[in-house]
Amino acid sequence: MSELIVRALGLVDYQPTLEAMRKLTAERDADTPDEIWLLQHPAVFTQGQAGKAEHLLAPGDIPVIQVERGGQVTYHGPGQLVGYLMLDLRRMGLGVRELVTAMERSLVDLLASYDVEAAPKPDAPGVYVNGAKIASLGLRVRRGCSFHGLALNVDMDMQPFQRINPCGYSGLQMVQLSELVAQPVSIEEVAQRLEQALRKQLGFPQA
Repeated sequence: MSELIVRALGLVDYQPTLEAMRKLTAERDADTPDEIWLLQHPAVFTQGQAGKAEHLLAPGDIPVIQVERGGQVTYHGPGQLVGYLMLDLRRMGLGVRELVTAMERSLVDLLASYDVEAAPKPDAPGVYVNGAKIASLGLRVRRGCSFHGLALNVDMDMQPFQRINPCGYSGLQMVQLSELVAQPVSIEEVAQRLEQALRKQLGFPQA
């Protein structure tokens, strides 16, 4: 199995992170290690390549950035754990659908470790708890390598989700981990558990 580098980046601006992710993907070769970045972003809406303007209801003072991932509009903000997966899928022998399934299973396993029962939906990518969405997925694959990834609502201001149709679904209920557990949740702890879950599902050794 090839090497995996996991970077905990903390709170970082969206645009420079996006450009760094694109650069790594554009410049990597068959020997470049796979990387997973775990981080948070300041408040930003991102509009996927198929995104429709009507799903941006009232962005207000929050910037909107067009990106090349799949999916519609979503919100990122402090207290949401974002995971970017820069993986050589050809080297791993993985198809895009298999990667999406591995990401969904990782999130389900992570949430189960907090005694939260979650599940994916076959017709709407992401992970849901009692019909409310707790995690969003959006990927891009270029030259057999993935970038972009997932976003898990941990302990954040949920109000900006009301300014959009999340992922293009009008009235979609959003939920976060802090609302589902009795004890306070640490995003650093959640990030560590997510890393372990992703390593397991993707076949990388545990750190």
